[in-house]
Amino acid sequence: MSGHSKWHNIQKTKGAADARRAQIFTKVAREMIVAVKEGGSGDPANNSRLAAVITKAKAANMPNDNIRRTIEKALGAGDGANYERITYEGYGPSGVAVIVETMTDNRNRTASEMRHYFDKYGGNMGTTGCVSWSFDKKGIIILDNADKQQEEDTVMMEALDAGADDCVTEGETFVVNTTPDSFQPVASVLEARGYKFLSAEVEMVPQSYIRLSGGDDIKNMTKMLEMFEDNDDVQNVWHNWDSED
Repeated sequence: MSGHSKWHNIQKTKGAADARRAQIFTKVAREMIVAVKEGGSGDPANNSRLAAVITKAKAANMPNDNIRRTIEKALGAGDGANYERITYEGYGPSGVAVIVETMTDNRNRTASEMRHYFDKYGGNMGTTGCVSWSFDKKGIIILDNADKQQEEDTVMMEALDAGADDCVTEGETFVVNTTPDSFQPVASVLEARGYKFLSAEVEMVPQSYIRLSGGDDIKNMTKMLEMFEDNDDVQNVWHNWDSED
């Protein structure tokens, strides 16, 4: 798992925007509605994508009542929202690779806004596949250990027994990584064992990282990420900027 310490530090940039609870709840709810409609079921036992989104929602501290109401809304005939998933790829300042995952009901609006953000802050939007080849799709589960009550060997053994690929300690957390297919089974086992999730999602993890040295590049990259995160259509932003000091 070399590089995952860098991955975790990079995600702190993303986390600054994600801390706005109302915004992240809205985005997760939209993802949940689409998962119900695409999977044809409001039962996570029969809808693996919905199960994964519920895991993500719980890790974000979304209340169970909110989850239940969102699923009921998705199952109701009155919800006419028609979202589609579109992923944009491109480059930030100095060639930083950026992947933006969106869920939109107006692809022309979203495409125009994404291109504007890339162009405005020293980057450019590319074609599908231009940077995604340099990322690996992995299930990443961050477990809280701020109280230091969990032993590293025990957590690792339980994670590996559940089907995880690896588990490492990073500060006051454990980072468990899985294949995309084993993400949900592993998360279910760890949840049942009482672990507290700080985040849980299938992520795009960069194979290598770029460190920006110029002040303008750092400023523009930071602003670009903020603009993406603040856009209601954007679900996730992945990049290979090593922002660790």
